[in-house]
Amino acid sequence: MNKKILIVGGVAGGASAAARLRRNSEKDKIIMFEKGPHVSFSNCALPYHLSGTIEAPNRLVLMSPEKFKAQYNIEARVNSEVVSIDRQNKEIEVKNILTGEVYREKYDKLILSPGARPIVPNIPGIENVNVFTIRNVIDIDKLNRFIKEIEVKDVAVIGGGYIGVEAAENLIEGGYNVSLIEATSQILKPFDYDMVQILHKEIMDHGINLIIEDKVMSFEKDKIVLASGKKIDAKAVVMAIGVTPEVELAKAAGLEIGETGAIKVNSNYRTNDEDIYAVGDVIEVYNALTCMSTKLSLAGPAQKAARTVADHINGKTTANKGYIGSSAIKVFDYNAASTGLNESLIKVLDMKIKYDIVRIIPSDKVGIMPDSSPMHFKLIFEVPTGRVLGAQAIGKGDAIKRIDVIATAIKFGATVEDLKDLELCYAPPFGTAKDVVNYAGYVASNLLNGEFKQVNVDKVRELVEEEAYIIDVRERMEYENGHIKGAINIPLSELRDRVNEIPKDRPVYLHCRTGQRSYNAVLALQNLGFGNVVNITGSYLALSYYEYYNDIAKNRESIMTKYNFK
Repeated sequence: MNKKILIVGGVAGGASAAARLRRNSEKDKIIMFEKGPHVSFSNCALPYHLSGTIEAPNRLVLMSPEKFKAQYNIEARVNSEVVSIDRQNKEIEVKNILTGEVYREKYDKLILSPGARPIVPNIPGIENVNVFTIRNVIDIDKLNRFIKEIEVKDVAVIGGGYIGVEAAENLIEGGYNVSLIEATSQILKPFDYDMVQILHKEIMDHGINLIIEDKVMSFEKDKIVLASGKKIDAKAVVMAIGVTPEVELAKAAGLEIGETGAIKVNSNYRTNDEDIYAVGDVIEVYNALTCMSTKLSLAGPAQKAARTVADHINGKTTANKGYIGSSAIKVFDYNAASTGLNESLIKVLDMKIKYDIVRIIPSDKVGIMPDSSPMHFKLIFEVPTGRVLGAQAIGKGDAIKRIDVIATAIKFGATVEDLKDLELCYAPPFGTAKDVVNYAGYVASNLLNGEFKQVNVDKVRELVEEEAYIIDVRERMEYENGHIKGAINIPLSELRDRVNEIPKDRPVYLHCRTGQRSYNAVLALQNLGFGNVVNITGSYLALSYYEYYNDIAKNRESIMTKYNFK
């Protein structure tokens, strides 16, 4: 029996559902409604128009109604707002935005994919500034046209999430004076505080006025007033503090809304009405690691859900294993990616998980290659099972490849022992024979087996203040080029001849540049009878990044004589 399937909203969820529905059946009538003028566009690429990376706004449009009709025999009605759903009669009411005409359309199955809208809080004085959001092609074109015409190039971005950071980066590259304001203690919440400091420094180094832990309180004429009393000049303000699901249509129709404020769906993305489905940013999904419902504004999960819906409508089954949340971002010269749980999320949710971390900085490819660079990598795993829970990678090389491997490992329930055994591609221009992921597996296994003890760089300032016994095992020239204040230099090459200088009656903390030489030193000392030695994971390089931003921003005394970032 032929079906009439209506889809509310395009972009990743709606357009993908439509295309999959057509691949499943040539007989069904499929109509897609989009409130705006573009039925399918690259939402994630919008900020790159601000720098000219994507020059013309129409390049962001992926598919026109004409192409949908020609290639898929799908009717895409743009400038058409669905204003209500009549579940009893299985009809929707549609308003033509251009003509004002209102009409009704019957359906056999209905798919909701209206997405989410940017949050614009009613901050006092908001009428005194030019506020913009970034949701669609019209938004980004409007912002780009405005900033090109202003004489004073001061632009502020409020919100340090992915859209906010990408907007700030592209505005700087477009030649503007940019302030990035985040009310909490860090940008980019998928990354832990110790890892995100690398990106804080990168953003600051490229000329962005990065302001964290300072809330926007009000606006004056072309100015932002912060809780600290600071005033930031801004001819244009980009509001990027987050999004909220477009659930009004669903609510009015009596569809169930979940605990997160998004539409509640089952494993097949069906609502509490058996003929209505929902996908994309408007729904809540199941997080397979937290075992909780969550909102996940990512194109990949939206497209997966869209495929499942299209298949379910056509009698096909798809296993829904939940989501773990994998994402990536480019921040100037750095590539950053994360997947699964991070320490911050575990603590915020008060998850009763016993876990440990690996914090390593191996080379992203063979060290003699001219473009080889450090890969900052953090792995989180369960104790004592070794189950992989999450990971973050930041570097100038291929961070995304490493996190994709970890995301796959998590999906298959892998442990750190499995990471050791992975056979990954190797050639000097691409990686190392023992890849970053393998390396993390080795370190995690050693920690699980109790072969050594470690402390992360976020504890070093406290150790220095307590006058802990810290040994720097780098060579003398490295030590002289910058060291932890109060640290004693005993190079690894001299360690065995100087063991009598090392106390056994108090904890001894060892570090080098990245943690590898100091790990070797710890094992050597343990084999010589020292049971009090601890490796500082990440060591001097990670510590330099961890301390730098807060030292500068808070004008505090450094615990280091000089930072090293190479």
